[in-house]
Amino acid sequence: MSLVHEIDYGTPASASETMVTLTIDGNQVTVPEGTSIMRASMDSGIEIPKLCATDMIDAFGSCRLCLVEIEGRAGLPASCTTPVAAGMVVSTQTNRLKDVRRGVMELYISDHPLDCLTCAANGDCELQDMAGAVGLRDVRYGYDGENHVKARDNGGLNAKWAPKDESNPYFTFDPAKCIVCSRCVRACEEVQGTFALTIEGRGFDSRVSAGMHEDFVSSECVSCGACVQACPTATLTEKSVIEIGQPEHSVVTTCAYCGVGCSFKAEMRGEELVRMVPWKDGQANRGHSCVKGRFAYGYSSHKDRILNPMVREKITDPWREVTWDEAFAHVASEFRRIQYQYGRDSIGGITSSRCTNEETYLVQKLVRAGFRNNNVDTCARVCHSPTGYGLGQAFGTSAGTQNFDSVEKSDVVVIIGANPTDGHPVFGSRLKKRLRQGAKLIVIDPRRTDIVRSPHVEAAYHLPLKPGTNVAVMTSLAHVIVTEGLFDERFIRERCDWSEFEDWAAFVAEPHHSPEATEALTGVPAEMLRGAARLYATGGNGAIYYGLGVTEHSQGSTTVMAIANLAMVTGNIGRPGVGVNPLRGQNNVQGSCDMGSFPHELPGYRHVSDEATRDIFEKLWGVKISDEPGLRIPNMLDAAVDGSFKGLYVQGEDILQSDPDTKHVAAGLAAMECVVVHDLFLNETANYAHVFLPGSSFLEKDGTFTNAERRINRVRKVMSPKNGYADWEVTQKLAQAIGLTWNYKHPSEIMDEIAATTPSFAMVSYDYLEKMGSVQWPCNEAHPEGSPIMHVDGFVRGKGKFIRTEYIATDERTGPRFPLLLTTGRILSQYNVGAQTRRTENVVWHSEDRLEVHPHDAEQRGIRDGDWVKLMSRSGDTTLRALITDRVSPGVVYTTFHHPDTQANVITTDFSDWATNCPEYKVTAVQVSPSNGPTDWQVEYDEQARQSRRISGKLEAAE
Repeated sequence: MSLVHEIDYGTPASASETMVTLTIDGNQVTVPEGTSIMRASMDSGIEIPKLCATDMIDAFGSCRLCLVEIEGRAGLPASCTTPVAAGMVVSTQTNRLKDVRRGVMELYISDHPLDCLTCAANGDCELQDMAGAVGLRDVRYGYDGENHVKARDNGGLNAKWAPKDESNPYFTFDPAKCIVCSRCVRACEEVQGTFALTIEGRGFDSRVSAGMHEDFVSSECVSCGACVQACPTATLTEKSVIEIGQPEHSVVTTCAYCGVGCSFKAEMRGEELVRMVPWKDGQANRGHSCVKGRFAYGYSSHKDRILNPMVREKITDPWREVTWDEAFAHVASEFRRIQYQYGRDSIGGITSSRCTNEETYLVQKLVRAGFRNNNVDTCARVCHSPTGYGLGQAFGTSAGTQNFDSVEKSDVVVIIGANPTDGHPVFGSRLKKRLRQGAKLIVIDPRRTDIVRSPHVEAAYHLPLKPGTNVAVMTSLAHVIVTEGLFDERFIRERCDWSEFEDWAAFVAEPHHSPEATEALTGVPAEMLRGAARLYATGGNGAIYYGLGVTEHSQGSTTVMAIANLAMVTGNIGRPGVGVNPLRGQNNVQGSCDMGSFPHELPGYRHVSDEATRDIFEKLWGVKISDEPGLRIPNMLDAAVDGSFKGLYVQGEDILQSDPDTKHVAAGLAAMECVVVHDLFLNETANYAHVFLPGSSFLEKDGTFTNAERRINRVRKVMSPKNGYADWEVTQKLAQAIGLTWNYKHPSEIMDEIAATTPSFAMVSYDYLEKMGSVQWPCNEAHPEGSPIMHVDGFVRGKGKFIRTEYIATDERTGPRFPLLLTTGRILSQYNVGAQTRRTENVVWHSEDRLEVHPHDAEQRGIRDGDWVKLMSRSGDTTLRALITDRVSPGVVYTTFHHPDTQANVITTDFSDWATNCPEYKVTAVQVSPSNGPTDWQVEYDEQARQSRRISGKLEAAE
């Protein structure tokens, strides 16, 4: 194995379809118009020396190392900033150029430390490489004059020297090694869009500065790593490289955090991970990353990780370690006993949206073929199940319509109930880049998220609706489009059912759906709503991106259908730049749904009642499959409390922390007789487990993830599983203990079975993914290269279906006891329930959940910033510290749910979406009051968790 090397072409590719032919060093080269001479040269295999240029950012032309000679032109133009022209004759290597480049390089080296042998970048330093490339053999200028290298100069302090900044937990900044090429500054601006870095001073006094001369960790830097990746010297260096050394081989794999599905090169020394570097050929991230994927992988080797199976008779007992065979035999025996005693339907399983497609497929297969019921569900139940239902009804398929590249063609972007800069930051950066280029933005969110107003980006409209009124707002937008004649009649007549449109149009045109009528319900001024509707309908390519702020409501499915209505009525479906795009929360939540993780659907979204579909799997698996849908997660918990559901296998999910109404979840788990948790850590659900099966991280397995754009990406094993087995192997061995005769040798065989049984995956195989890089389903004979854009020539269901979306207020109401509305969300540095990110240095930025309170509401209650407050609802109470901010509207409070000591879901209720049982996390009536300590419930919970994590023979249990 060796390092996966990527070519740096120096400048971005041109998108022009017009071709230009020129001559470079005697070779004819044909490239797209607008291509730089530097890139054209690289295309022909000629590398021009460079320092300030890299192909992730626009040309800058400051280093003066890439100079060339052009026949008929005076001077020496920079090849990075000079575009090609037809008939141009270019020389990249002449005596004159050699002399100039050596002189330029000599000046750089004269103000640079010569500690190459002990430098962390030794072997990976572009300055070092370029010195060799230009033939630098001597530096005539010493450090006697002004310099940035020495702390002391002629016995006195050197004002131009600055100490190394080591404040960031993941990388260092050493100004003494900076050549002021501005690559880091431009990467922060152009790639990430944060504008956290700048060049301060002028001339020889110029230097890179984070913010207003702050250290990195205190600045606006979001630690995405773009600056580190862009730096050509050791100025910005990963601390892991400083500690371990340069990597010697790398493997391309897929990030295991959010639904963007970024591709990374895992760079290794032996079996030790040195760093994760975003892969430029990754079609989801295009070489960019966020703080989680780039740096927060330390959880995989954290001391809290459990590596041996454990069992206990009662949840009050300490854990005792056993062998794998003992654990499998114990689970098989207990599940057999429970089914014999309570019936076949008394056990079930929960698949993981963090595990691979292959592992998820096996868990649902275990339930259906081994447990012989359909009691299988997944975390999508509590996030995007309304997406599956709503888009399935309207379009005929349960997934987003576009790829992420599509946003580059959008003219108007609507974001509703999503916070892409925090929840999906790499896509958020791509979106911000498009907005800086002139696209318009409409944000529909109770909270002023960062995307509403950030450097060089400001939303044309921010509609701060009252939580729970999504349907009213979306229907009112449709009212404006229909009554003002802004709909696309041609598209509707060709692609949709016209009679259904007429019925729907009459419905939305009713006066009580007008912005003026809904303003009292939604809190959105009528003129703002009308302006937003007109902009979306008439502004060109309109794309809608939505998140859990849409789906996690009692009318989540209705809102998804309302979004589909808006896209169809304006003709914004079936081409680049438009579409309906759910931003999936976890890395494989799309895949877990695709793989048949719902109790009513087999893989490929085919209902269990369909005899032909059951026949496919029955013949392959050699069992009869029940035609009755099984229990959803809430039904499992209800049945457990009632005494009819007694056993559960949970792979890679923490339902006690992530699901609503924590007390009810705890009661359901406590009522079960055999709870099996299969995870990396003793999570909150494991407090109520009887068997713990240690899991493997994404670095320790082969498989595939399917991201939010339906992209199937390879996950590649980069090190041996620390627990001994990949997760698919654990599930297979459990199945064998139960009596099934599975014998998969590699996850590729599982994917072959998926492809053989699931039409949308028919052409997917590991060999095909190696060839294509990645594909977006459906990938079959009709779409052999996958489907970047869905519904191009027609909807999957035939005609697009317009559906009436009547607003029905949630049963969760404010009142004198609970006058405020709580909504929840995520923050950039943390992920989901925090089990992974809390075990990394990301806690530097978010060490606790905070409650955002508007200054008006805080003043009424005598609450100051940082005060401990009690948050109480009809379901329960908890305490956390207040954050006073005008991001939220008066009457609305907001918090995250990343930390178990807060347990925000003890507050949320059991209200759920009418169609899918997706919990209503986003609307909870609460009261906030000053507090001087944790609630009784928190004290009891903490003690129970501490007792539950005891391990026999160990002084201190893992957290």
